[in-house]
Amino acid sequence: MPLHAGWFPTMTRAGRFAGYAMMAVAGLLAVAARRGVIGDLGPFPVVAVALFVGMIGVMLVFTDLMVRGLYAQIDAAKRRDADENATRE
Repeated sequence: MPLHAGWFPTMTRAGRFAGYAMMAVAGLLAVAARRGVIGDLGPFPVVAVALFVGMIGVMLVFTDLMVRGLYAQIDAAKRRDADENATRE
């Protein structure tokens, strides 16, 4: 299948929302650990699990926002070039 401009699907916000959910889970785990409700998740301390899940969530959100910002800059540059080319003609 050849690659062309319309080949890739539009971006969704599913990754960012999953990141927000992971950060919320990390917060709930931290609250549960603070209150003494839960101490370990399998062989790992709950604090380590909360930090890991929160870190992955933050990375998902940050990556989504950075990619969207990059695409916005590219789109703005393309529009500026198109306007300059239309003005010359």
